[in-house]
Amino acid sequence: MPAPAPSPLAIVDVDPGQAPARQEEVLSDEALAFLAALHERFTPRRGELLARRAERRAEIARTSTLDFLPETAHIREGDWQVAPAPAALDDRRVEITGPTDRKMTINALNSGAKVWLADFEDASAPTWENVIGGQLNLTDAYERRIDFTSPEGKTYALKPADELATVVMRPRGWHLDERHLRSESGPVPGGLVDFGLYFFHNAQRLLDLGKGPYFYLPKLESHLEARLWNDVFVFAQDHLGIPQGTIRATVLIETITAAYEMEEILYELRDHASGLNAGRWDYLFSIVKNFRDGGPRFVLPDRNAVTMTAPFMRAYTELLVRSCHKRGAHAIGGMAAFIPSRRDPEVNAKALEKVKADKEREAGDGFDGSWVAHPDLVPVARECFDAVLGGKPNQKDRLREDVRVTADQLIDVASLDARPTYEGLRNAVQVGTRYIEAWLGGLGAVAIFNLMEDAATAEISRSQIWQWINAGVVFENGEKATPELARRVAAEELAAIREEIGEEAFAAGRWEQAHDLLLKVALDEDYAAFLTLPAYELLDRP
Repeated sequence: MPAPAPSPLAIVDVDPGQAPARQEEVLSDEALAFLAALHERFTPRRGELLARRAERRAEIARTSTLDFLPETAHIREGDWQVAPAPAALDDRRVEITGPTDRKMTINALNSGAKVWLADFEDASAPTWENVIGGQLNLTDAYERRIDFTSPEGKTYALKPADELATVVMRPRGWHLDERHLRSESGPVPGGLVDFGLYFFHNAQRLLDLGKGPYFYLPKLESHLEARLWNDVFVFAQDHLGIPQGTIRATVLIETITAAYEMEEILYELRDHASGLNAGRWDYLFSIVKNFRDGGPRFVLPDRNAVTMTAPFMRAYTELLVRSCHKRGAHAIGGMAAFIPSRRDPEVNAKALEKVKADKEREAGDGFDGSWVAHPDLVPVARECFDAVLGGKPNQKDRLREDVRVTADQLIDVASLDARPTYEGLRNAVQVGTRYIEAWLGGLGAVAIFNLMEDAATAEISRSQIWQWINAGVVFENGEKATPELARRVAAEELAAIREEIGEEAFAAGRWEQAHDLLLKVALDEDYAAFLTLPAYELLDRP
């Protein structure tokens, strides 16, 4: 007897007269039926895993420590490899990241980078317009029917196919729902929506182009969450008649708990695994979130003082390279977020030197590639990796058997010789306010103070304010971090923005809402697991 059909999905909270253009192409009956099948089969397990996150966080609060899992020692000690990389993902020396709006789609594909991380997650605010429009833009790009003309009349078009970056698409994390699609049992997880629509519409199309459906998986906190994604992949390939092992996934190791399970995560995804990536802001945010009541030894200094050369960050990146190469996977380095300025050559020169030093360090440490946020940085990063790789596509043969990282080294925040500063508090308020306002307006990648910021920036900003206040930090000017001080600094920043942009632009924006939301998540006694959860309730709403 055949299994009953899944409950149909309803499109809700969308005014039919204001639905995104061509929505019906993306949400065809067949595509919705596929999403319904994913939702019915996998959303209950996703709920169980989110509950497990809370249980693990409670355990960390009790013990203030983490360790490698004894029950998976046999995996770490075993003899196994991930599946070989497909040709399109063998050379990943430079990757560019960005949202999937029409202009960015063309610019990223044309950038000269080997890979484009096409982002439906932290670099994209999940408005319904962005969710649907991003899917259309990727399909249009594969069909070569995409172009763009700016308001100034500048036109953008794709280069020849052999000059385009390979797309690795990043769906939303497990924690976010998509409120516009729901069944009788509730809303569909945003990650299943993003993955499902992209895979349904493009898997065969990509195979026909000599590539495949490749994914970045964000914010995983355990190997069990990687197992869930692997089961999603197996089901999706079977359901649509795509050969098993076609999908490839690169996992962002951007939570402190995942750092203790790198090999286990690769093992769970081994038939579909492509590599791991070393983040920064989300990783630091995760440390604050998990060890927020662990006492002074876990108090982070200003975010810009925590570089990838900090001892505990270096332990994390070296362990990542070692874990990947031991298992035949790519190790991808962190982000160069600097935005070159054509108006200030002095600022440019200093920033580019820092970017170059960062990428040279990564290439020297054994990474196979790295991220940039702007096309002008592609040649800078490429030169650093070319110098090490030469004609080789990667350096997975560098096994880094010299690396020995202990559990304590990964959380040795106290090894940092830096303290929180008053200016760090002000910067956290400034950047947090400006980013949240842009996000509420539908932008996920935002240029702030010559850096390309995404949601991870706002997360570390509000988390540091929360941590400093709750730890009773006293700044170098003698002022103590308190809710009152945070409110004063936030009011001053709001007034400065009003003066900077003018009354009309201020009134047209969502500055008051951004100010209020930042203070809420920074000052509430109950620490919100993700800023984007309360922020999403305000998105697509006046």
